[in-house]
Amino acid sequence: MASTETIPVIDLGPCLAGEPGALDRTAKELRFALTEIGFYFIVNHGVPRTQIDGVFEAVKRLHDLPVEAKARFKLDNHNTGYLPMRGNTLRTSTVQTGTRPNLNEAFFVKRELAPDHPDVLAGRRYRGLNRWPDAELPDFRPTIIAYCDTMERLVKKMVRLYARALDLPAVYFDGPFEDCQYTLRMTHYPHQEGPALDEFGLAPHTDTSFLTLLAPNDVPGLSIRSQSGKWIEAPAIADAYVVNGGQMLQRWTNDLFLATPHRAINSTGGERYAIPFFCDSNIDWPVAAVPTTVGLDKPPKYPTTWYSDYMAWYQKRNYDVLNTDQQAAD
Repeated sequence: MASTETIPVIDLGPCLAGEPGALDRTAKELRFALTEIGFYFIVNHGVPRTQIDGVFEAVKRLHDLPVEAKARFKLDNHNTGYLPMRGNTLRTSTVQTGTRPNLNEAFFVKRELAPDHPDVLAGRRYRGLNRWPDAELPDFRPTIIAYCDTMERLVKKMVRLYARALDLPAVYFDGPFEDCQYTLRMTHYPHQEGPALDEFGLAPHTDTSFLTLLAPNDVPGLSIRSQSGKWIEAPAIADAYVVNGGQMLQRWTNDLFLATPHRAINSTGGERYAIPFFCDSNIDWPVAAVPTTVGLDKPPKYPTTWYSDYMAWYQKRNYDVLNTDQQAAD
């Protein structure tokens, strides 16, 4: 019996190589991870370490820019742009209440859309243009876009594991994840002594996403809360991504798969950077419990949900910088 107090490691190599039976074998490991722990590592995922390192270098250069330069790209209603230090407070968390604003700053991008894309022209929420510091960092945009493309390709392969883990046809999520919604959050955590006075780098919370992939990081800081209530430090495993589910995954699976609480505290004495990639289905796809998770004795626990509605509610509650702007407008 695998431990429910240890984050499991799942080897994607055989599955990605198309070895006979590997998809279903790996799906069984995934099902255990997501029903018992909610987090897992993936190795042999196919993302080059040189590309990961290049993104970390780009993120460090971004956050080394003067605050005045970053402020030109202030976070907008599409959830793209710069979130200043202590710019958000996790009011929607069901894990921790009364926390202070988070001790981090971040820069967000979504899928790169052309200025003449119909959703851009229509001003559709969460389908706007990214803002890029091209003048200060001309290599930043191509580096980040290439990484997002790599991560999207990986997600499209991984959702077939999710389908089989739910006893669904492997292609079940192919449609929902065509032109999927994603966000890359590039976060800088300064050093802090600890969670004194309820201050965290990122307070205890659950993600909103279907799945989150956190790039390999040599600087520790992430911890998760097991089902027993114990906080577990996530070890640094060479070249391994940390993966977890969020609130949208709960809705897709009628709470069968977990959205596990986690937090970040940078007590290393240095600076910490993190690049989580949050991914969800297509913006127009209705999110409802899949057939294998409902029945006469298991009615759906959530109403059908759309990405835009859920994220608009979440962003309004948690991003102080947007609330301040709205109050000033009022």
